[in-house]
Amino acid sequence: MKNGKKNWYIVDGWIPAEKAQENSGYVGHECLMILNCNDTPADVRIDVYFEDKDPIEDVAFTVPAKRIKSIRMDKPEQFAGIDLGRLNQYSLRVRSDVDVVVQFGRMDVTQPNCAYIGLMGYGE
Repeated sequence: MKNGKKNWYIVDGWIPAEKAQENSGYVGHECLMILNCNDTPADVRIDVYFEDKDPIEDVAFTVPAKRIKSIRMDKPEQFAGIDLGRLNQYSLRVRSDVDVVVQFGRMDVTQPNCAYIGLMGYGE
């Protein structure tokens, strides 16, 4: 039985503004989630593509066997020290040496009624 795919694409990356209002308890962010249902660790490489500059390639992560790795894209300390900045369009390619499942989420708090979107990447 397959446990996902080895190549995944998230095309609509755009980290929203951090807060819409003073004293708001919510923080605008995006999160990449990688699920490894296998008995072996997944060696993952992430490429980031931009509209107006060269890509950042081969950002390495390991997802332990039978675990999930959640990466907040607005937190450089969780994404290999890379600061994507807010309000910048980007896309992701996620490559793994074993089949994994990739999901992406965005919390947008730029209006009083915050919006959350969760989506599956395109996998092949």
